[in-house]
Amino acid sequence: MANTHIKSINLALQGGGAHGAFCWGVLDYLLQDGRVHFEGISATSAGAANAIVLAQGLLNDSHDEARRILNQFWERISQTGVSYSQFKGFPFMNMLTQGKFDQFSLDDSLLFSSFDLMTKVFSPYQFNPFNINPLRTILEETVNFNEVRSKTQLKLFICATNVETCKIRIFDHQSISVDAILASACLPFLFQAVEIEGEYFWDGGYIGNPAIFPLIYHCQSQDVVISHINPIVRKGVPKTATEILNRVNEISFNSSLMREMRAISFVSKLIDNQTIAADKMKKMYIHSIRSDEEMATHSVSSKMNTDWQFLKHLKDKGREVAKQWLDNHFHDLGKKSSIDIDKEFL
Repeated sequence: MANTHIKSINLALQGGGAHGAFCWGVLDYLLQDGRVHFEGISATSAGAANAIVLAQGLLNDSHDEARRILNQFWERISQTGVSYSQFKGFPFMNMLTQGKFDQFSLDDSLLFSSFDLMTKVFSPYQFNPFNINPLRTILEETVNFNEVRSKTQLKLFICATNVETCKIRIFDHQSISVDAILASACLPFLFQAVEIEGEYFWDGGYIGNPAIFPLIYHCQSQDVVISHINPIVRKGVPKTATEILNRVNEISFNSSLMREMRAISFVSKLIDNQTIAADKMKKMYIHSIRSDEEMATHSVSSKMNTDWQFLKHLKDKGREVAKQWLDNHFHDLGKKSSIDIDKEFL
């Protein structure tokens, strides 16, 4: 869609394994619509993979090329992980054990359950001594990192967690590499810590999912559009061990974002009340593209499900939610937040 009125935004892309296909759908629709220009992208884990593939696709300023390469990337993810989908459990077992039907859950997969148990007993240094990670091959075949570092117009900020210091590490577009993306997506029970310049990193979701502050410090646009993967609201108290683990996972991977939203709210109130001069601090406008209702229907095990039907389902849902958000809130960009930060995050 050709538009003469284009607004500049920053994107904040959450991580969450195969659930990152929801974010793929969000990006796909925003690219197709054409009313927004991406200045900066802060991303973690699966969000980081989406971000670097997007950067590759936009090198020639072609939205169609970006959409094509994102689709190609997720097709490769599905083809690589197809073995999991071949060992799904029976639907009636899922209904009996959880009281609800999630057709994309792997909780009743014999293969998945066996592998999950193995990760509780053995570390990736034991069961994967050669540190094989199929994502490395997919990224290297999809992205020309040298070209992205030298030519991209996007301001990229990829988050990883320093294992030894507990500090956040932000890799920008000049220091981006395949190792940086793998570090941002390194789940410590599945993969060995990624070494970069003598330091070791795990998944960035533990400390920034995603980090908002780089967008505040280094970008001109005041609008931050967050593509959520991990549901913030999940009704009901989890009772089974699987449900408890699932909710702990969601809370953990949302905690850093919640803290940053509180800080943004605090500064915004200082500016609104003229306690601090507006030219001293930049007021940020926060927007959310999310579907807690959809994402809450999927268990934590489905983050490992790369079945193409599932990925396409999440992509379609992401496109649907992105369209609804853009149609309802395009006029808010550059003017105000489209969510009540206090109500949503405090």
